[in-house]
Amino acid sequence: MNYRTRSEEETIALGHELSALLPQRGAVLLIGNLGAGKTTLVKGIAEARGAALRDDVSSPTFPLIHEYGNPARVFHIDLYRLESEQEVLSLGIDELLDRNALTLIEWGERFPALWPRDILAIRLEHGGEDERRITLAPLQSRDS
Repeated sequence: MNYRTRSEEETIALGHELSALLPQRGAVLLIGNLGAGKTTLVKGIAEARGAALRDDVSSPTFPLIHEYGNPARVFHIDLYRLESEQEVLSLGIDELLDRNALTLIEWGERFPALWPRDILAIRLEHGGEDERRITLAPLQSRDS
């Protein structure tokens, strides 16, 4: 599934739309360069799930994990600053994935051995000044 957005507002609206396609429970990798719109997309997903207002969603680059909803319905994780699988596991990632919530993981593609083979990925790419190309598909197999 391929999408194109041309503004922050359109990316948030796409997050609303994608929220209905994503599992209620499980993990989704968010793949894209810095500034590609990953957190902006999460704003729409979290808002559509009634977990947070878009203005309450921010990048978890320094705290590493943000939890939205009470009880938590969306976890937003940023693995950018982590160097090893052991550091990722020390976050309690296995426990988060067992919770009845959607876990959105930025930079998770750096640690492919940690995820199920059928994990869903959302790829975001710059397509111009404010344009984003967004693709929803299973992550390519580690064997391919």
